Amino acid sequence: MILKELRRYAESEAGNERISDVRIGLCYTAVRLESGKTGVAYTFREKIPPGCISRERPFAGEPVSSVLKLITSADLLERTVGIAAVNALVNRKREGLVEGDALEILSPKEDDVVGMVGFFGPFVPILKQSVRELRIFEKVPKKAEGLYPEKAAYELLPSCSVAIITATSLINETFEPLAEAAARCRKTMLVGSSTPLAGDLFGRYGINVLSGIIVTGPEEILRIVGECGGTRHFRGNVKKVNQLTGAR
Repeated sequence: MILKELRRYAESEAGNERISDVRIGLCYTAVRLESGKTGVAYTFREKIPPGCISRERPFAGEPVSSVLKLITSADLLERTVGIAAVNALVNRKREGLVEGDALEILSPKEDDVVGMVGFFGPFVPILKQSVRELRIFEKVPKKAEGLYPEKAAYELLPSCSVAIITATSLINETFEPLAEAAARCRKTMLVGSSTPLAGDLFGRYGINVLSGIIVTGPEEILRIVGECGGTRHFRGNVKKVNQLTGAR
């Protein structure tokens, strides 16, 4: 459901935009439009089956609306391209975006139990010092206090007061059950470079804060993605922004 809604949301902003370039890297996928707008999405390289992407080529020159259809594809890599195209359209300067640290916007409290789906390294030491408990749900957790297998999120998020959910959950189609598990949380944030800044839509799923990026250096981002660079290499070519959705 969320992917169909996200497709319709982006289609309303597509206009006559066409695809200029698509780069599918081992860490991220990037889509650039002829207007220069560019979006990225995480590449699940470990889950991509052998062989080529099944879709006909080329992407370049096609209306962006035709590529947005890929967001509901059964093929993981096609979905990734579709979400990168969504982000190229919706992740742009607009009223209501707030620059700055995502945790300051989320403003967790001392007595909060925070559930983090996906490992966001910069958040960890700050949260460990400022909240009552931090639970990290990861694919391959190490044996350490506060680390849990990712499937435990569905059981333990309902007892958390704050949830931080990776935007890659949109790509691997786990977003909706995670949002449902976090429904009783005081605050929930969707975070990561794959995050579509579509507050009107995600507010209906109980997401209070969207934390994502706007690409400011499209040519350099295409190069970085093509050379298998990750988020730490994006610095200087993206702007980190936050969007409050109005959800309660």
